[in-house]
This record gives sequence, structure tokens and C-alpha cells, in this order.
Amino acid sequence: MLFQHVSIASVAHIDAPHALSSAEINQRLRPTLERLNIRADVLQDIAGIRSRRMWDDDVLASDAATLAAEKALAEAAVERGRIGLLVNTSVSRDYLEPSTASIVSGNLGLPETCQNFDVANACLAFLNGMDIASRMIERGEIDYALVVDGETANLVYKRTIERMLSPEITEESFRSELASLTLGCGAAAMVLARRELAPDAPRYRGGVTRAATQWNHLCRGNLDRMVTDTKMLLIEGMKLAQTTFVAAKQALGWVIEELDEFVVHQVSRVHNEALLKTFGIDPAKVLTIFPEHGNIGPASVPIVLSKLKEMGRLRKGQRIALLGIGSGLNCSMAEVVW
Repeated sequence: MLFQHVSIASVAHIDAPHALSSAEINQRLRPTLERLNIRADVLQDIAGIRSRRMWDDDVLASDAATLAAEKALAEAAVERGRIGLLVNTSVSRDYLEPSTASIVSGNLGLPETCQNFDVANACLAFLNGMDIASRMIERGEIDYALVVDGETANLVYKRTIERMLSPEITEESFRSELASLTLGCGAAAMVLARRELAPDAPRYRGGVTRAATQWNHLCRGNLDRMVTDTKMLLIEGMKLAQTTFVAAKQALGWVIEELDEFVVHQVSRVHNEALLKTFGIDPAKVLTIFPEHGNIGPASVPIVLSKLKEMGRLRKGQRIALLGIGSGLNCSMAEVVW
């Protein structure tokens, strides 16, 4: 998955409007915390998540993805009639069918010639969507592609807190669902283009992926519940990340010190610290957003990239590593040359 002719014409994000603090969640859960004698503040002191962003309750995944897509299309200054592919990568979805991609496409008024579909691969899906679109661009099948993601966590918060307040819940069940309360809402979108159409735009070089699917049982969720073995997920995830990094070094010629920024899929402080320590990454090269935004699933990587761009932290010629791990387990590492 290495590309010579793919540019990133734009990348954009939308922050959900409402902050929900870990202190507020802990206050809601106080009866259960006291009954189970749980004194540690797992969300804030261990996971390092002080807050997360939430949409209004009536906002759908397609609504959020559409907002980000409109912003990305405007920044790319591309006529929507030229978009040949729309890939929606959200974990959140409006319905089982039709695809959320079809709803976003309808919202945007994309042409009948624009192929559209959903790609689901937990927190790795946006990177997967970039690769699928880039392959079509590289082969000359399309000129432009739009990759979108809209994550909505409102329902899972409501239902999880309801279950956690049940007098029947055990400490084991309580802890297995805590990861649900690290999730956050947000949206991102990216326009990819054939390089000759955007010669001065950042180049997407592509990357490598590796799988350890024997661990597919460590995190399982649906729209209103997620159950996670957080300890084993971290251990096996880091093993897979090391395997993937060896492949990235060979395919992309990576030397840690030569990379300028690391855009990391952000889960919690524990996961970030483990990743940085394992690969010897300078923390100054990692923009962390999880303390105020939580884990925004597959939208996390493009949101961080978009925020870096808005901060003016990205300069022409810089090499940017994109690192993602998703439940399953799957891992991707890719490079953008700004």
C-alpha cells in the first residue's frame, strides 16, 4: 500500500459542542462507586481523560460526517460533481441499512457516478478508507475521493450509566464497561486527489498493516454497549504495534528521530505512554487530545492531523507518521509528507 500519485487536498474536523467531564460522570455513578467500594478515579487519574465532547441527542452519525465533509470540500475547493468515491468509516451509524455513506452522499448532493459505501474496522477504519480510496486514485479510476467519519457516543453513555447504576451490577461487570465512558464525539473528513490535480498538497505515501485477529474477543461493542478487557487489549495491542513498526521501517524507511510528527490514535494516557515508551517517541512530537476529547474512535487520527494543520505546526516537507490500532486486533502505520 505505497502510493506515488495521491495527495491530501484537504483535511477537516468538527468538535462536538458540549463538554462532559469525568467529575460529572463520577458524581452520577457515586451510589455504585460507594456500594462497590471503588475509590480510584479510573477515568481521570488513570485514563487521564478529564472531559469528552458530546453532540445534542438528536445528532446522527451522518449529520456529523456531513458537517465535516462540507468543511473539507470547501477547503479543497473541489466541485462535488468530481468526487468519484465516498467512504464512510464511522463506528457509529444511523441504521444497519442503508449505509451511512449513502445518507451522507445524499446530504451532500454527490453525483450518481460517485460510488459510496461504509468501511467498518473499529478505530482503524479511517486509515483503511484512505488506503481504499488511494488505490483507486493510483490506478486512475477516479480523480477525487472523500473519506468521512462521524462518531456519536450519546446513546452508549446513556445506556452504560443506566446499567452501572443498577443495584445488581457487579464490580467485574462495572469495570468491563468503564472503557465505554472514555469515548468521545467528533467528526472528520478528508479529500484525496490525483497528485497532478493537487501537486502542491501534502502527499499520502501509504503504509503497512498487520493483524492479530486471534484477539478479536478483547473488545466487543454495539451501539449501546462496549465490553473490554483493557489489560489484555493493551498488552496484545502493543505486541502488534511492534510487529507493524518493523514492517513500516522496512517499507517506508522509518527512523524514529527523522519523523517530524506522530499522529497517534488516542485511547488514554496509559496507551499513549506505552506507545511512546515502546518506540522512543519524543512526546513533543505528539499532539495529545484525549484529556479533553476522549477516544473518538476512527475519527481520532484525522482530527489530530487537522488540529495540527490549524495550529500551523505542519510545514512543507515534514514527514508525519499516522499510527492506528483497532479492536480485532488490527494495526496500520502510514506516512504523510506535508
